[in-house]
Amino acid sequence: MNLRRLKYFVKIVDVGSLTQAAEILHIAQPALSQQIATLEGEFHQQLLVRTKRGVSPTEAGRVLYRHAQIILKQLEQAQADVRHSGRALSGQVSVGLAPGTAASALALPLLKTVRGRHPDIVLYLNESLGSTLVDQVMNGRMDMAVLYGGRSLVQGLRFEPLLTEELVLVAPGRLLEGREQVTLAELRDLDLLLPRAHNYLRKYVDEAFAAQQRVPRVVAEIESAATLAAAVASGVGATVLPASAARAVAESIQARVLRIAAPAIEVPLALCMSDHLPVSEPARAVRAVILELVDLLEIDADAPGDPRA
Repeated sequence: MNLRRLKYFVKIVDVGSLTQAAEILHIAQPALSQQIATLEGEFHQQLLVRTKRGVSPTEAGRVLYRHAQIILKQLEQAQADVRHSGRALSGQVSVGLAPGTAASALALPLLKTVRGRHPDIVLYLNESLGSTLVDQVMNGRMDMAVLYGGRSLVQGLRFEPLLTEELVLVAPGRLLEGREQVTLAELRDLDLLLPRAHNYLRKYVDEAFAAQQRVPRVVAEIESAATLAAAVASGVGATVLPASAARAVAESIQARVLRIAAPAIEVPLALCMSDHLPVSEPARAVRAVILELVDLLEIDADAPGDPRA
């Protein structure tokens, strides 16, 4: 198998166009087409199909694309490790951080610590939805991600538990004034602003309600932190957030934070990595820093209270 052809194939799938891929790769389009035809001949399978929107992989093409990414990443990693052997750690390491979680508190300490210990490592920090980060780690586009989840096995991934955090209620104005906690049964009667069903936090909320044969009254599904805070402040509804994120939101809009009891809803924060893709030495060093910093995270969920008190 020719590695150059694999690189060509991956680039075509990434951009979805033979013409654009040829321009990026600085190769004539007929020559690029011939390389793909040769690759298809080697596998005895059609790998690409032309559509009105460009070029897309067949089912066989999608399978090869996944393997090609792994092969090329391993080659790239081998070249980097050999090139930098005996020298200070260097290279790029990508870390996903799920927004609205305790993971966000890691960003600045992680950046400072890595910069101080390994100045030649370039960190790429990406805040995105947990489900998006999981996909990126799985396909090798992200080295690791810190997010909520990991209770169930996911093929191709491994999760290292970091800490467990409680979900709390962020309530607008005088809603439930004088209260320090609210039961799950009482939440059923509140207008709630929650993320969409694919979001990890939403899954934990839905599971807690389902365990008591109840369904939350969701009046809007909001992913944007700014929009969520504004909606709570205006009294559209209350929301459920991790304790770490709830404090920041409540302080910014003068809302109230109440513990959820009977039962409490706990969510595990985990470090997500591939269980089969190669891990570079710089990535191992960054992982070690993350595990060290987690112990220093201050998540004070013991007394949510009212930020105005």
